Amino acid sequence: MERWNAEVRPLDQMKKWLWICARTLLIVGICYIILYPLITKLSMAIRDRMDLFDTTIVWIPRHITWDNFKTAFDMLEYPAAFWNSTMLSLGTSVLQMVSCALAGYGFARLKFRGRGILFTLVVFTIVIPPQTIMIPTYLNYRFFDIFGLYELFTGKQGVNLLESYWPFFISSTLAMGMKNGLFIFIFRQFFRGLPKELEEAAYVDGTGVIGTFWRVIIPNTVPAIVTVLLFSIVWQWNDNYYVSLYMNYTQVLSSTLASMPGALGRITTDPSYISQLMNTGALLVMMPMIILYVFAQKYFVESVERTGLVG
Repeated sequence: MERWNAEVRPLDQMKKWLWICARTLLIVGICYIILYPLITKLSMAIRDRMDLFDTTIVWIPRHITWDNFKTAFDMLEYPAAFWNSTMLSLGTSVLQMVSCALAGYGFARLKFRGRGILFTLVVFTIVIPPQTIMIPTYLNYRFFDIFGLYELFTGKQGVNLLESYWPFFISSTLAMGMKNGLFIFIFRQFFRGLPKELEEAAYVDGTGVIGTFWRVIIPNTVPAIVTVLLFSIVWQWNDNYYVSLYMNYTQVLSSTLASMPGALGRITTDPSYISQLMNTGALLVMMPMIILYVFAQKYFVESVERTGLVG
């Protein structure tokens, strides 16, 4: 028996070390795939123009310069675009968080006829291309009217809400904004994982449904709230489709970055230099979101784990 155990132990240790090596290689490989674009952009951003055609340079340039950041900063009109992007992203994210949390709580706890069908339709909205409803959505906010009341009392054909934040804020308040189907799903799964005894104790104390939601459920839903806010801010920050549809003349970082090649074409014709400045501009646009992910990583991982485990 002792001889058999002595033969098994080295085999178990070998399997353990093989698993550790395979897991380490997998993690390092995934990290490399994720970090490679950032490292490349950073290397290009601090590289002097004379190093662009030096084939001996891989990551660390010979001549380090910060002029590319200054040029990209000016071309992006960064202060104004950053302010508009921040206000738009924060405003829509908070409204989406509130409306989607209410909808998710209703699907998770309230029993009503057709709940399953409605939830299926909500989830189905995730896969619907926004281009399919582009024209009616645009016309809805170009001639915005509620039940025709504005036209009835003024004789005018609706209110023009374009070139403002209102199209984003209205759709977010009604849980019809960007990716709201996913946010409702996240909240619904998270709420289903909470013990019902919390709500029952609140009901015994005489608290209603809304009071229970705000005083009992929401304080225990911080990971899901952080995850939804994080997703919403990042998607709104990077969005160029809806911004170009509703706000053609309002500068946000996503739209200024998209128009940056045309602006650079007026000051240089060197495609390599244009590509270098585009990488620098993309790095400036991504940096606030990277910082946000670093601080919200703990809650994000916790919410993803709980959402995936709840059936």
